[in-house]
Amino acid sequence: MKGLLSAVSLATVLASASARTWTVKNNCAFTIWPGMFTDPSSPSKPSQATGWEAPAGSQVTFDVPNDWKSGRIWASTFTSLLHSPTGLSGCNGGLECAAEGGTGVPPASVAEWTLQGDQNLDYYDVSLVDGSNLPMSITNNVGCNVADCPADLNANCPTELAQSGSNGVVGCKSACFANLDGNQQDSANCCSGSHSTPDTCPPSGVQFYDYFKKACPNSYVYAYDESSKTALWTCDSGKNADYTLTFCP
Repeated sequence: MKGLLSAVSLATVLASASARTWTVKNNCAFTIWPGMFTDPSSPSKPSQATGWEAPAGSQVTFDVPNDWKSGRIWASTFTSLLHSPTGLSGCNGGLECAAEGGTGVPPASVAEWTLQGDQNLDYYDVSLVDGSNLPMSITNNVGCNVADCPADLNANCPTELAQSGSNGVVGCKSACFANLDGNQQDSANCCSGSHSTPDTCPPSGVQFYDYFKKACPNSYVYAYDESSKTALWTCDSGKNADYTLTFCP
């Protein structure tokens, strides 16, 4: 019996060591509806539901496996939900996002992670590639860099990019998502077609790049924004970082 208990204890320790702790906080003054999506190719998924209601001031904490790949978390607001065809969390599937195709509906600020990636690094970013709707920040407990977009980009969103709702602007589209140049298949804003390399799609050719990047320099603004050196962040996977995502930091 003693040997069995030791084996059980060891299994518990090993299981604990193979997971990290994620905390998602809502510091906004209103309720939001976070959604979470894991790429189907990921070996495993977090323990948390893929969508939930988060009242003002609330937080949830859950386990995330060390091999989580291409994971993303975003949130919708009540006013944006009124104009979303996809249900409570602004994703395909309703309150809980579908395992297949349950990604967020733009425009939305998105937190992204791939753990234990190339060179045994965690990769993470705050993406505004399709636009934004809420300020957010990604912090950690091991001293690695903060990825964030602390600004309210809705407040001064250019008219061409504004996603309007009954109570004003509820999101700010990217130039690509707004299709400002009229051809998303061959677009300098989308880095597609004849603009599909970093050399043929510099930030200077992306409309309103500066609006997003100046307000949120530590965010990922367009397809090749890694050239800015302040878009995609890394952390040594050996540190087993726990991460906190805060809405309205």
